[in-house]
Amino acid sequence: MNKVVVIGPLLLWGLLAYLSVLILAQFTHARDNPWEHTKTPFEGPAAAIGEYANGCLSGAEALPLSGKGFQVIRPQRDRYYGHPNLVNFVQQYAVQLQAEGIEQILVGDMSMPRGGQFDYGHNSHQIGLDVDIWLRLTEKPLSKAELKSPRALTVVDNQEFAIDTAAWSPQHKLMIKVAAQDPQVARIFVNGAIKQQLCNERTQADDAWLNKVRPWWGHSAHMHVRLNCPKDNPDCKAQKPINPGHGCEDIAWWKQQFYTAKSAPKKELDKPTPRKPKPLQVKPQQCEPLTWAAP
Repeated sequence: MNKVVVIGPLLLWGLLAYLSVLILAQFTHARDNPWEHTKTPFEGPAAAIGEYANGCLSGAEALPLSGKGFQVIRPQRDRYYGHPNLVNFVQQYAVQLQAEGIEQILVGDMSMPRGGQFDYGHNSHQIGLDVDIWLRLTEKPLSKAELKSPRALTVVDNQEFAIDTAAWSPQHKLMIKVAAQDPQVARIFVNGAIKQQLCNERTQADDAWLNKVRPWWGHSAHMHVRLNCPKDNPDCKAQKPINPGHGCEDIAWWKQQFYTAKSAPKKELDKPTPRKPKPLQVKPQQCEPLTWAAP
């Protein structure tokens, strides 16, 4: 004769709670971003894999937190890793600027130890070939407290499509020009008003470097330098080549977009909602070995 097992209310509640925890754990694990939580580079050949805005990084190197002519800001973010080409570029660039009279630069976000996407912030910076160089210059090194929570310098007038003449200096142009003249550099992103200022100051005898300087939203307090794909990294996907010329003819479009957005009616804002992490991207297959391979 079969026996009927009766589960008491307390036992049933406990069983349901246990199952809920298991289901929640599986969901959280599925959403968790491995790129944000992996704190060590992948031990393999240096390789930028995929696209600048969807890829990963093998064999990354950490940029020293300070060196000749530079300091890394917000080191607590662990965003000071890059392809060896990028680490070498930053160090050599800082030395070049010192020779030109710029004593210290502040290095912002590069990539995480294995590249990949950030939960918040950049869409790019995923394959170890992007670096933000702040436009704020310092005559002496910042303290640890200042590096942890640095003060930015915006060189753009937020009310007009123009630079802030009180903040902009010839040193800013020099920083951009030196980087653009490096053959490793593919593009430099700056605010459209900065590009306009550079175009206003250009001379026909010295404007070829302007081709790499591309206007983009934001970028009023830093320049975003992007290197070319390394020649020995076949899985790195380069962007389309830039059209020939200095690119100054594009400024009119950016200026129109600025004033169109400025004149648009402001939307009523509801109660602020918590910031949500970006959906996880489907990465190139070559990135799979880098995922969850180390704590």
